[in-house]
Amino acid sequence: MKVIDLTKESFTERVSDFRQYPDGWEFKGDKPCIVDFQAPWCGYCKRLDPILAEFAQTYEGQLYIYKVNVDNEEELETAFNIRTIPTLLLCKMDGTKELMLGTLPKHELKKVIENLISVQ
Repeated sequence: MKVIDLTKESFTERVSDFRQYPDGWEFKGDKPCIVDFQAPWCGYCKRLDPILAEFAQTYEGQLYIYKVNVDNEEELETAFNIRTIPTLLLCKMDGTKELMLGTLPKHELKKVIENLISVQ
């Protein structure tokens, strides 16, 4: 599996109706997911891309990894109050979610993913 690009329409189909965030949050996924809010010009985002691509393959079938280009999807950026990129939205199967900065070292991000997929 690879990292999947999301638009506001596909975000609404696969993750949640962002227009209801945060009050009406309802996770729609069948597996936990990470949504990477990023931009192609962002240096930190470029460094995170190959790590997320590797984890998408490593954890195939256990979680989805998505990315949202904040330059193209301003409504999503606004809905989640994204002020720094990369920002990761972690969606667990129990319906909880968490926003965190995506500038973690690879081994720390791996721990985050392991925790994400262990919550069922």
